[in-house]
Parts: sequence; structure tokens; C-alpha cells
Amino acid sequence: MNRRALTASIHDLCAATLAWVAAYVLRFNFDIPPDLVAAMWRNLLWILPLQAVIFHGFGLYRGIWRFASIPDLRRIVLAAGTVGLAIPALLLMLQRLSDVPRSVLVLHPLLLVLIMGGSRFLYRAWRDGHLISPRQFDAEPVIVMGAGAAGAMLLRDLASSKRWRVVGLLDDDPAKLRLQLQGVSVLGRLDDVERIAAAHQVQTVIVAMPSAPTPVRRHAVELVVSAGLKALTVPALVDVLSGRVTASEVRQVELEDLLGREQVLLDEAGLKDQLYGKSVLVTGAGGSIGSELCRQIIRFGPRKLVFLEQSELALYGIEQEFAGQPVSCVMGDVKDVARVNAVFAEHRPDVVFHAAAYKHVPLMESANAWQAVRNNVQGTLTVARAALASGSQEFVLISTDKAVNPTNVMGASKRLAEVVCQAVQAQNSATRFVMVRFGNVLGSSGSVIPRFRQQIAAGGPVTVTHPDIIRYFMLIPEAAQLVLQAGLIACRQRTGGKIFVLDMGEPVKIVDLARNMIRLSGFTDDEIAIEFTGLRPGEKLYEELLADGESTLPTPHPKLRIANPVSAPDATWLADLEQWLEVPSRAEAEVKQGLRVRVPEYRPSVVGPL
Repeated sequence: MNRRALTASIHDLCAATLAWVAAYVLRFNFDIPPDLVAAMWRNLLWILPLQAVIFHGFGLYRGIWRFASIPDLRRIVLAAGTVGLAIPALLLMLQRLSDVPRSVLVLHPLLLVLIMGGSRFLYRAWRDGHLISPRQFDAEPVIVMGAGAAGAMLLRDLASSKRWRVVGLLDDDPAKLRLQLQGVSVLGRLDDVERIAAAHQVQTVIVAMPSAPTPVRRHAVELVVSAGLKALTVPALVDVLSGRVTASEVRQVELEDLLGREQVLLDEAGLKDQLYGKSVLVTGAGGSIGSELCRQIIRFGPRKLVFLEQSELALYGIEQEFAGQPVSCVMGDVKDVARVNAVFAEHRPDVVFHAAAYKHVPLMESANAWQAVRNNVQGTLTVARAALASGSQEFVLISTDKAVNPTNVMGASKRLAEVVCQAVQAQNSATRFVMVRFGNVLGSSGSVIPRFRQQIAAGGPVTVTHPDIIRYFMLIPEAAQLVLQAGLIACRQRTGGKIFVLDMGEPVKIVDLARNMIRLSGFTDDEIAIEFTGLRPGEKLYEELLADGESTLPTPHPKLRIANPVSAPDATWLADLEQWLEVPSRAEAEVKQGLRVRVPEYRPSVVGPL
């Protein structure tokens, strides 16, 4: 028996003694006859060992008092009930119950339940902070928005917190007004946050509505920020219920929370049929999209997941993340024909996700233009042909909305990569080639969000290229999930060469992103200014998801549509492209001229003043 169980056992024997004596005291109204006092103590010598055996038999010492709950109370009741039957039977055999009043035998098990159960729940209440504790007066007062399941979990976890003390709840459900949750009252609606915060001297509000629609969460955060209060939020409810995190692991509200979209509904069974037991290869596996694709794919039980990555640091990072999983980490450049062919020959991937690409528009626009074309176009062609040669069933190209009517080298190179896949598909139907086109993903490497965070941390200013510039945004997990879903749809339709367009929702003004990030960081627009620097080389005010002349067809998934592109080029076009790509170096003007010939919709932008 460990020390905790021994202490609990001694406590219960003391409780049993107290209950036995209290039963006599109550029976005789605090005036026990002298002859029965001696009998009371004499019988206790037989009763205590019997109760100890019963308590251990019902497992009363396997539970932890810190988390005492209804199952623990049920065990106590059953043990006390057994005691209530065993003691009369024992005393009947020893002395025919001659010196024990019958009412004592009834009162004793009832008092036993009260003392043993009450002490356990009082201990838990003390540990959880539900009893008065001096530390509660030192804790910072907070208000919780949301009186639902997440709010209840948060209140339970924060009850013992030394940092926060919840003074009230806010909820828009009129039926909850003035009710209590975990002993905390619902003081008003979300709109009342400024008034109630002032009344209780609160500076921090925790938004505990992870399951509410995005507009509702966004409205709640905006109310908090506009009131000059600090906004925090809780983890997703599914993560709390799964045990990955606790409800009390609150964090600062991020921009992703305000721009979050509804959860993607995946065909889990279909994806498992497509990926389970297969060899899957992901190029650019250490990047933002590539790494998230790997996280999603591993859930469906592939026989082998191959990471192909050019960056040693990125490959090391994802290798550490997937330690113990059936993965292979391969260093290699997608332009290296010999290396790529060797990797495909060794691993024989059934499904290929080609995410490796240069994607930063200004960096790839001038001095690095030819490197962007060779990496994005020649790399795609090299991997596509290796997939054909090794007998891959499906090849999925990660494309971009910048490939639509491109005004920059990066976008034109990705559009050319799409056409390359269609050209290869037209010549060979053994492998299905699928292109998936979407916009910006929040938090990806090279996106505006990390740059804004750095500028805010440095005290500003936050730089935005143009007051009217807009972009489509989605979360990285959503983009990766929809890529997998697009591959599944193409697999079921048994047709390749299609371009899938993701539903990107409504475009967002970049200047609005900047303002929201400033306010969420606890600053006002006056404290951190926004400066407009002018469009960068190759940048345009808005992005499109469809090119001129393209239309879309619906798919079984509401967030995916198929673009109807122009007809694929022939083998002569592809041979000419290969010859053009063989030259190791080209000047910027020559690169852009070659792109205009091969991508008719490409129109290089001319950067001018605001």
C-alpha cells in the first residue's frame, strides 16, 4: 500500500469510529447510558477490522481524492451498505445483538456515507479553489464570454488558478441570463462587456466559444478590443475533449481566429481507401503546405510516407516531428533528374503530392526569375516524368491563384507548370495528373502575417503596399485537407488533367488585416501606424481564381470546383519547352519574353506610385 492509500485508510477507520460513536450519541440524545458506553467501545474492536476489509474490497483506495467524483461516492455507498448488513450479522453471531440498539445499526452506515463522502468532496473543493482561499483575492479578475460546454470546462480548470479569478459570464442566450455555471453567474449579453468589465475592474476577457460560427467569434473579439480590453481565447473543443490540451491553456487571440472558416468535411473513408497501405511521396515536405499535407496523410495509414526536401533544416525539422512513424527522409532537388529518378525507383510511390516551389513574388521577379522558372516548371516536369516511369497512380500539383492571368514571374511559372501537367497527361493516361489552385494561406512562410507580427513587436510602423490591395486567405490545415479531397475526387472520376479550384471565401483587405493585428496586440492605430509603401515588382491589387475563358463545374464537395481550361498543348510544344529550360542561365528580359510566348495571358506588371 502506498502512502496516499495508507493515509486514506487510516482516515476511513477514524471516520468509521466517529460514525459508530455518533450513532450512539444521536440515539440517546447526547446522554449514553454508562453500561452501553463500555459495550460501544468493546464492539468497536470487532467492527473496525471488518470495515477495513470491506473498504479495501470495494476499492476505496484506488481513487484519487483530488478528483473525487460520482463513481467514488457510489463505491462508498455500496461499502457502507455492506457494512450495514455485515455488522448486524457479526454481532448476532457473537452476542445475539444484546447490547446494541437497533437504531444505531441504521444510523451508522448513513453517518459513514456522510463522513467519508463529505471529507473527500470537501478536499476536492478545497483543491479546486471552490472554498475560500486567500490566493483568490490576489488573482486577476476576468470575464468569460460563453456559457456553454467550453465555458464550463474553462471554469472548472480555472477554479484552482492562482493567476485568474472568474467574476462573471456573458452569453447571448436569454435563457441563461442570471443563471449560474460552476457557481459563476451569467451577468449579461456579449454587448454588455464594456459596462460589466468596468463594474468589476476587469482588464482581460476570455472568449470561450470555440464551436460558435466564425462571425460570432469575430464579433465577440471585436467587442472586447473596442472596449480597450485584452482578448484571450481557448483551444478548440475537440482538442480539449481528446485530452491533447486543457481548457485552461488560454492564449492570445490570433488573426487566424478572426479569419477562420468553417471546418472542412472530409470523406474519411474514401481517403483511407486511397491512401491506406500506399507509398506516398511529398515534395517540398518541409514547407508550410508540404508539412501539413504530411500531417494529414499520416492519419490515413500509408505504408510509407516519403519526404523529398531540398532544405536540410526543413527536412530535419519534419524528421523530428514524425519520429517513430513509417517515413523516409530524402534530400534532393526536384530539378535533379538523376536524383529524382533514383528516389522514385526506390520508393515506387503510388501517390505524389508536388508542393516544392519558389513562391515569393518580389524575390522571384527580377534577378531570380530564371531560377523560379526552372524550379517551378522544370522541377514539375522532372517529378511528373519520374511518376510516370515508376507507375504512380496519381500526381497532385499544388498550384496558386497567382497562376491566373499572371502579372509576375512566379505566377506565370506556376501557370506553365499547370500546362506541363496537362501536356504530360495528354500523352499518357497511366498516371492521373491533378492541379489544385488556391490563394494565400495564413501563417505560411513568406506570408504577411509573420512580417506584421515582427513589425508590431518592434513598435511599428506596419507596412502595407497599397490601401486597396486584397487577397484570398485560408488556413493551412484547410488547404491541405482540400488538396487531399481533390485528389480523391479525381481518383474516383478516373480522369486527369483537371484543375481544381478551392472555395476561398471572400477576399480580405490587407490593410484590415494589419489593423486587426495591431488591435489584437493591445495597441491602438495611433500607437502603431500603418505606412503604405507602394506595390512591389510583380504584385497586383487583387488575385483571381479563374483565367479568362475558364468556367467551373461543381464537384461532390461544396468547397471544390473544377475549372474547364483550354485544350492541352501537343508533344511539339512540350519538346520546345524542354529545350528552352535546358539553358542554365537567362537574363530577366529574356525570361519574361519566353514566358509571354508560352503563357499568353501573362502580362508583366508595371509598378507605379500609389
